[in-house]
Amino acid sequence: MRRVVITGIGAVSALGVGVPALWEGLAAGRSGIRRVTICDQSRLTDPIAAELSSFDPAAHLSSDQLLLLDRYAAFAMVAAEEAWSGAGLELTEEERQRAGALIGTGMGGVTRQDECYRDMYDRGVTRTHPFTIPRIMYNAAASHISMKYRLEGPTLCISTACSSASHAIGEAAELIRAGRADVMVAGGADAPIAPGVVKAWEGMRVLAPAGDDPATACRPFSADRQGLVLGEGSGVVILEERERAMRRGAVIHGELSGYSATADAAHITAPGVESPARAIRQALAQAGLNPEQIQYINAHGTATRLNDSTETTIIKRVFGDHARRVAISSTKSMHGHMMGASGAVELIATLMALERGIVPPTANYRKPDPECDLDYVPNQAREMKVDAAVSNSFAFGGLNAVLVVTRA
Repeated sequence: MRRVVITGIGAVSALGVGVPALWEGLAAGRSGIRRVTICDQSRLTDPIAAELSSFDPAAHLSSDQLLLLDRYAAFAMVAAEEAWSGAGLELTEEERQRAGALIGTGMGGVTRQDECYRDMYDRGVTRTHPFTIPRIMYNAAASHISMKYRLEGPTLCISTACSSASHAIGEAAELIRAGRADVMVAGGADAPIAPGVVKAWEGMRVLAPAGDDPATACRPFSADRQGLVLGEGSGVVILEERERAMRRGAVIHGELSGYSATADAAHITAPGVESPARAIRQALAQAGLNPEQIQYINAHGTATRLNDSTETTIIKRVFGDHARRVAISSTKSMHGHMMGASGAVELIATLMALERGIVPPTANYRKPDPECDLDYVPNQAREMKVDAAVSNSFAFGGLNAVLVVTRA
């Protein structure tokens, strides 16, 4: 079977624009969560988020591009540019036909959609911008990336809530393994910090309150965790067939050795155990690894009561006694829950752990929970060698995606 490696990485997050800003923040255990400034807060109960308050799309994109891009797609374009540039890709006309883009999103262009609805229902506006549909459609990011880099191969969008990016990356890798593509730009993007969207999440009673310090609101696996915090941004990676990458002398960040997708087929919001555990086992099997060979797990770790205890049970179910020897962390404690972008940003964090020999911490961990009794790398990054790691994404709808990466 053809092997798949990662030759470019790009990220936009509340910790800053670019992978260096992301990694510096994660390694320092610094939170990007703050009070919301980028949208109207007047109807929000407790407006905090991991937002990119200083992001200026005009600094990265042309005026012609901005006319057609919602905020989420702008994030994707910026992350893709970093990944593409870092990979040093130059494609011939023939190679472009075997290169594509697969970008996941949980919500698509909700920023523009929210503005459109407020114009119509609050302000009585009877006409909307002619580019509204191109801005809000879910495939906008994938399409714009394909056009910018002239990718004429498989170009798709996956929307599976907060597993979207991991599914996108995993399925893009499968296209390469199957011989249908040689290069894929893959990842995810979301920009859910819009009043209507935040109110909908408030209605689910799963958002963490700000408390005295918004930066400490997201506390995965801690006994005093109170809920998730929304984030925004994008993560994009360049996937390449291994022999092709080696022939051109590309820098290889790691090998995407295993992937699996499963469904709980049980409950629309409550996480399962058996199906996510099966996803991890299947991804390890594709990678040709035993559970004991995994040193690090980047957990889904949303900081909700049920998710974190359930994920702990899943890890124990798969890894047995080794579960207590694996370093586990949730970087959502710092970059927030980026919805359809989370899996890609978390995969990049996992790759950096392999490259740098540093595991990012679970920030804001205060108190052990008897139901979450594993090693969550509390509060401080840990120097350790990582040869093989797992990244988990478990979405509403019971849709699970697991990625396994190994040192190149």
